[in-house]
Amino acid sequence: MIGLKPLKIWFVCGSQHLYGPETLAQVDAQFTEIANALSTDGNLPLEIVPQPVVKSPAEATELAVRANSDPECGGLILWMHTFSPSKMWIRGLNLLNKPFLHFHTQYARDLPWDTIDMDYMNLNQAAHGDREAGFIHTRMRLGRKVVAGHWTDKEVHARIDAWMRAARAWDDWQDGRFCRFGDNMREVAVTEGDKVAAEMKLGFSVNGYGIMDLVDVMNTLSDGDVADLAASYENEYNVADVLKKGGDRHDSLLNAARQELGLKTFLEAGGFKGFTDTFEDLHGMETLPGMATQRVMAAGYGFAGEGDWKTVALVRALKVMGHGMSGATSFMEDYTYHMAPGHEQVLGSHMLEICPSIADGKPNIEIHPLGIGGKADPVRMVFNAKLGPALNASLMDMGNRFRLLVNEVTSVEHPDLPKLPVARAVWECKPDFKTALSAWILAGGAHHTAYSNDVTTEMLEDFATMAGIELAVINDDTRLDRFKQDLRNNEIYWHLGLGIKA
Repeated sequence: MIGLKPLKIWFVCGSQHLYGPETLAQVDAQFTEIANALSTDGNLPLEIVPQPVVKSPAEATELAVRANSDPECGGLILWMHTFSPSKMWIRGLNLLNKPFLHFHTQYARDLPWDTIDMDYMNLNQAAHGDREAGFIHTRMRLGRKVVAGHWTDKEVHARIDAWMRAARAWDDWQDGRFCRFGDNMREVAVTEGDKVAAEMKLGFSVNGYGIMDLVDVMNTLSDGDVADLAASYENEYNVADVLKKGGDRHDSLLNAARQELGLKTFLEAGGFKGFTDTFEDLHGMETLPGMATQRVMAAGYGFAGEGDWKTVALVRALKVMGHGMSGATSFMEDYTYHMAPGHEQVLGSHMLEICPSIADGKPNIEIHPLGIGGKADPVRMVFNAKLGPALNASLMDMGNRFRLLVNEVTSVEHPDLPKLPVARAVWECKPDFKTALSAWILAGGAHHTAYSNDVTTEMLEDFATMAGIELAVINDDTRLDRFKQDLRNNEIYWHLGLGIKA
């Protein structure tokens, strides 16, 4: 994936000098064994690097300073093997600006009932050592994930995996750069937002460029490079005959290839991780980029239409979270409904720009008119989305905070759509159609989303915790009356929690 740097997670064990060198040597040996086992047997997405056992306030502070200054440190896993007085962690935790996971485990899975003695009890004290740590984390109002269970437990590995994926996406946002060609679609509200607040709170920057900046780059590309890219499409996709070399519309395929090369060149030169454009600002372009945008998204860039920079960043974050999985994440829009009683479904699509990473099978490359934007017919990939569990996520600026909204869905089979020449997904909402839609609208959810077959609600919960933003989830457990009350409670919580900051 483009722009994804190497990242490691530090594993940290807490103790204290009180136990003496013999016990501390055992602590270090067992801690190292656990770290190595997690690295080799946990199937985790990021490397785990064990750190020296922390035994004093100075060591806790030094740990935080090192972690903050190491660009490859994506976060910390903390575990108190023995009792580690938590006052000694306060300064270090105050300084720490990396996310952390509190791992509540112990070395031995089973108690040695017949032989257990006070030496054993003295060594294996995580049951109360981690409670001491948990108190200071809560007392300091620190957002973190707590994973409880034995370090060989596959469920534990899965929960750490989710947190690591969120940590990698959070790190990717820090100093991330996103590009807007033009402005928002005119008069649209939900795609607006405070870009200064986003950079302060979320770490990424958004800046605008004229679409002619892209056109200028496209004009520098050689015809040979464009032709070579266009020829490669026939090896990857089912290309309509009219678009193939010698076909009546082959020039349109060449234009799509030029758009793709131009976008990639512009984004790489600027160090961008995603972009947005708008059909209302296409001066100098032959068409609204269709297949070019789809291909760029498939390479790992974030995208959203109509100037929606928040969804651009969110699509990128979900792509990073799902890195190493199937890769199925896309920009999406709730477009229209099938409202047959008991069989309600949502048809999701967009004018052109759905990522082929969610495609079920090889996409078709076609050309059709686009009745908006006033430009030539754009080339696009057409496909049905893969089936199975998925989710939609939306990031909104609520004025005094950002809200991350999630709806778990299931992508389902649907009839053929012979006259709909766009990529599409059809899904059923959890807990049901009426509840999900009502809850989404009550929460102010956008019509643009990041859609993924890979990313889970747990990953997004961890991500929201790292970001310090509100999370609202619509799933099988959602009841509308409780959901509305939760939204009301959240208004008070976030108002008080953020104070006068906006």
